[in-house]
Amino acid sequence: MEREDEWLLLSLSQYEDLHVFQLQEPTRLLEWAPGNRVFVAGYGQSGGNEILQLLPPPPMREVVTKSLFPEREFKVECGGFSSRPIYSLKCVPGTSLLVTSGPPDSSLQLWKVSAEDSNVIKPVSAIPAENGHPWARIATTAARAQWVLHGSTLDSVHITEVEARKNISVAAARSSEELSGLAFLDCNTLLLCCAKGQLYLGDVRQPQAPLDPVSVPWALGDERWCMGVRQAAAGSASSSQPIACLSNRGHLTLTDVRKPSEPLASVKCSVPSPSSNAEFLCVSWAPALEGCVAISGFDGTVHVYDTRSWDSSASAAEPTFVHKGHTFGEEDSNGDPPLVTAHTWHPQKPRTLLSAASDGSLSIWDWVQPRGTCG
Repeated sequence: MEREDEWLLLSLSQYEDLHVFQLQEPTRLLEWAPGNRVFVAGYGQSGGNEILQLLPPPPMREVVTKSLFPEREFKVECGGFSSRPIYSLKCVPGTSLLVTSGPPDSSLQLWKVSAEDSNVIKPVSAIPAENGHPWARIATTAARAQWVLHGSTLDSVHITEVEARKNISVAAARSSEELSGLAFLDCNTLLLCCAKGQLYLGDVRQPQAPLDPVSVPWALGDERWCMGVRQAAAGSASSSQPIACLSNRGHLTLTDVRKPSEPLASVKCSVPSPSSNAEFLCVSWAPALEGCVAISGFDGTVHVYDTRSWDSSASAAEPTFVHKGHTFGEEDSNGDPPLVTAHTWHPQKPRTLLSAASDGSLSIWDWVQPRGTCG
């Protein structure tokens, strides 16, 4: 308790705001929705996993005032139950639909968020799985309303129009390499990241053309990789989007999709130890803060980095800020401390992040900006 008490005292000077919530079951996804709502969902194997739409505390939606708020400041607005674990969830732009995925297969489940007079998230339908494939990664884009990009391996990538359940495009690939992430760069361009670190580009206008492997500036060995794409401003080209790729050993490389073999920057992050299975490995760009990225999945912390002074020397990098709020939770049945399972940046507030951990803790926090750093 002494370390936790010390951290709580320090937090009064380190955070502009800090809000804590305890979920009944942990989540491995955090998805912002219109109106500054956020979705969480359980991933337990026993069934009865909740999907919840949460409303953050008022200061995170309105004018920020400096304070430390007590627990349970999030409001549950509506919810539903899934009989299967939920590993990924995305809002379908322009609709009241959600699309989710999770074991034991790569099928997608569609849900409808009911009108304001109801507090129920209802199952609508499902998009069948392909035989033999694990759970699917999912991406959506406002540029292509109702399109969902999904797949678990390189040869199982599809684009589906969810309301019509119509298959729009299939990526042409023979490899069954596992995917760790996928994204729309713009309305026509896809970026796929394999778990071993290889990147591929695809064009929806050429559905039968082979995926284009990208020459990457890192060795494709035994490391596990994930990617984070900085979303381009409306009307800008996909080539203006930097890509951050993170390995389970803490190597972080920034690339430009126009010249991917020439890294914009490469560093070794200050992580305590390699992530053994990279299950919760995550890197993300701040949407409202130039040059800032956050990483998690190594332990019970979230690290924030300012990339603006980085070069390609692969030198050690120190974080601008480390959120330690999840490290004081309960150990699991194996005696292991909590592990951060997901984090995401607030869409508008520059230094505000939401993070969740394996003990069910959920935090939304805004750190105090040191001079000369992000923001």
